[in-house]
Amino acid sequence: MSDLEQLTQQIISCRKCPRLVEWREEVARVKRKAYKDADYWGKPVPGFGDPQAHVLVVGLAPGAHGSNRTGRQFTGDASGGFLFPALHRAGFANQAEAESRSDGLILKDMYITASGRCAPPDNKPSPQELNNCQPYLEAELKIFRPKVIVCLGRIAFERILKIYGARNSVYKFTHGSSYQMQNFWIVCSYHPSQQNTLTGKLTIEMFDKIWEKVKSLL
Repeated sequence: MSDLEQLTQQIISCRKCPRLVEWREEVARVKRKAYKDADYWGKPVPGFGDPQAHVLVVGLAPGAHGSNRTGRQFTGDASGGFLFPALHRAGFANQAEAESRSDGLILKDMYITASGRCAPPDNKPSPQELNNCQPYLEAELKIFRPKVIVCLGRIAFERILKIYGARNSVYKFTHGSSYQMQNFWIVCSYHPSQQNTLTGKLTIEMFDKIWEKVKSLL
């Protein structure tokens, strides 16, 4: 197996965080009424995409009835319903739909991962849980050595800064900001959650500009 395949298997089998293990498995067992007949994934969700990617997208954590159900990042929930059409418009995805691991979605020059790999209660992983997950993100950064890291949300941005030992006082999270660090770029975007998209904090036009900027940095 490749280093990436080995890492994927390590992530899927992880049980480091008792609270998250209990929650993700309970959600997969009880299920949401709309998905009562679905076979929930209920395990840590690995990254996915182009193994030769130059762009690494970092989100927060799986949604309880999205990625925790489908087993693929941003798949089967409203956040993905906003993200993948944008990636399709920008040429990073072959299609705009993302419903299951077998839906034919292919990413080009992009790999999507997260700060936390298990669905957390209230969408809020604890600092210690994020610390437990950090080695997986570090391993992905070493494997890919991306030219551009896109941070979807402040937590992803702060996690990347922590990994590279950068000070928050120097680098600030604002939507659309970009920073050159060593031999790569960091680009910041609001997370495409309904909390941001339904309120107009993140619009389609704002999001499209993020991916235009990413392409210009490659």
